[in-house]
Amino acid sequence: MGTARGTSSGKSDIAFALLAALVLLALNAHAGFPQLANPAGDNDSLLELVQVRDLMGGQGWFDLHQYRMGLEGGFIMHWSRLLDAPLALSILAVSALTGSTALAEQIVQILWPALQFWLAMFFIIRAARAFAGAHAVLPAAVVGGAALYYIGIFSPGALDHHNVQLMLTLASLALLLEAPTSRWAAFVAGICATLTLAIGMESAPYAGTLGAVVALLFLARGDGERLIARDFGLGVAGVSAVVFVTTVPVSSWGQAQCDTFSIVQFAVAGLAGAGLAIITSWKAANATATRRVISLGVLAAALALVVVLLFPQCLAAPYAHLDPRLQQMWLGYIEEAQSIVQLVSDDPARAVARFATPLVAIILMALHFSHGGWRRQDSLVGALLVVAVLVSAWEVRGSTFSIAFAVIPLSAWIAKWRQRAETSPSSGSVLRMAAAWLISVNAIWSGAAEAASNAFEAGAPVQNASIDAPCNSKASFAALGRMAPTTVLAISNLGSPILAFTGHRVFAGPYHRNVAGNLLVFDALLGSAADAKAIVESHHVGLIALCRDNPESQLFAAKAPDGFLAGLMRGNVPDWLEPVTETRGAPLELYRVKSSG
Repeated sequence: MGTARGTSSGKSDIAFALLAALVLLALNAHAGFPQLANPAGDNDSLLELVQVRDLMGGQGWFDLHQYRMGLEGGFIMHWSRLLDAPLALSILAVSALTGSTALAEQIVQILWPALQFWLAMFFIIRAARAFAGAHAVLPAAVVGGAALYYIGIFSPGALDHHNVQLMLTLASLALLLEAPTSRWAAFVAGICATLTLAIGMESAPYAGTLGAVVALLFLARGDGERLIARDFGLGVAGVSAVVFVTTVPVSSWGQAQCDTFSIVQFAVAGLAGAGLAIITSWKAANATATRRVISLGVLAAALALVVVLLFPQCLAAPYAHLDPRLQQMWLGYIEEAQSIVQLVSDDPARAVARFATPLVAIILMALHFSHGGWRRQDSLVGALLVVAVLVSAWEVRGSTFSIAFAVIPLSAWIAKWRQRAETSPSSGSVLRMAAAWLISVNAIWSGAAEAASNAFEAGAPVQNASIDAPCNSKASFAALGRMAPTTVLAISNLGSPILAFTGHRVFAGPYHRNVAGNLLVFDALLGSAADAKAIVESHHVGLIALCRDNPESQLFAAKAPDGFLAGLMRGNVPDWLEPVTETRGAPLELYRVKSSG
């Protein structure tokens, strides 16, 4: 009977998630999939597409150079082939069916994010069911669908790693919540937690939190959590070894990289997973609470020693060693890297929209904790939620995870008031249920905050509403794409779209490993026209691209009003440049470097 009920609930959860995904797909189809023609500055997804094309074009599996960005020879990207591979295989499969690689790319750009949305929705629903019972499924489907739609990482064209990382983290959480009643759940949860770490280090706090909670639950509950902790550890250790061998070339096995999966992450994940599996399997190490404390304490100390003694550089802040000019002129203006203090100062409405539902969820869990009856489910969900909020307070990108995690306790809250409204119907219970629904939907907070912000800024100047103004549209690069390939001097915001939509190469791109290329562009655009000319000649630049309304162009012009870029924006074209006539007055203006001969 239990198995039958489990199968039935699984089918209904798949159906709920599929319905939500189809609704999202229908909305985007009705709008004509505008994100494909107007990526709106989604640099990471555009460069991911370029990486996939390079792999399909014959670039080596272990060769992660982006040859068309940076100085001559390019630079090594920190992204993982674990994402490139399924995207490349999908495009190859669809192109075999359609006979067109370009059409296949568009289809995959639509279906890949939709698939991630469906899976993320399924795991949110499964997590809500395990957390609060069947009554939480409908709220999870509605509130979860609205939340995932709001955070925007599942839109057509979203090929970067964020949606996959969130989906895998939700999968690991849902599987751990179900682990007491499912034989393989904890093992698969360990696999998912390791894969999300391998795809990108942004998810390290969440993978680490899940591992820590699994260990602490075993510490507190002993045999009740022993097999779960063992299987989770085996999943982590096994997959970390597979990932290391398949994504890191033998020549680099001894090279420590803090921003991508390398010997550092393999050593930590492998030791943590194997250590946990050994402790939980060895009776002498886990027979009593005292022995569990000692064993896990020794494991924690070993992990700390490995990091401190062998990889101390990875204890520094991620961008601690970044060139000061890049920190000032680039990192400080990346929205997803801003702290909550910066966000509240610059865009209070967005701060409300990003932090409201996670904070409400934390308050609900704190009230639940104060009333007693704390469960293993609360430990898993509560720890992830608190860590995600702390990460998002440091860097806004963490709110992508905290908004999704918040759906689970919010769904439980709605479910509680739905049950009360059904069993004891009254105006009070119905109003409380309605309030729970409204408070839990992120879009409500977003709309209210935006309305309040607009009311306070009624006299603010109207911004250019054209989608092409900051050169966010594919059409902006059409003229550039028709020109013979050369090196283009442009701001970093234009780097990825130039690579994706044309055959040219660029120096700058918003990636922390491309230090030399970005600094070269600083020197050219912020320096004098003579400085720019020297760089243009020494690096064989054929074209200069100018997007006046892009925020980065405006920032450069404000920082160096007497610089080359500011002068070009005022119409001061030096005699070694000539405007490309067909782009005059277009969002993306092009200037051809005159031949010195």
